[in-house]
Amino acid sequence: MSRIFLKNIGKKLRYTRKDRGLSQENLAELTGFSRNYIGMIERAEANPPIMTLYKIAAALDIEPWRLLKFDEE
Repeated sequence: MSRIFLKNIGKKLRYTRKDRGLSQENLAELTGFSRNYIGMIERAEANPPIMTLYKIAAALDIEPWRLLKFDEE
């Protein structure tokens, strides 16, 4: 997967998580993933499967496509 695509997912995840007032630890507890893994996704160091993004989106109470929609830069 494109590094730029992973960076955009990470940025969107971090923005949405913070907008919801959640720490990485809070999100980890809600999803069952480790805080370290959440951080790796946010830093584009992990290539998460679509089901992982679906589970994260559910914990953030957003539609999964929102993690994949990016503003034009």
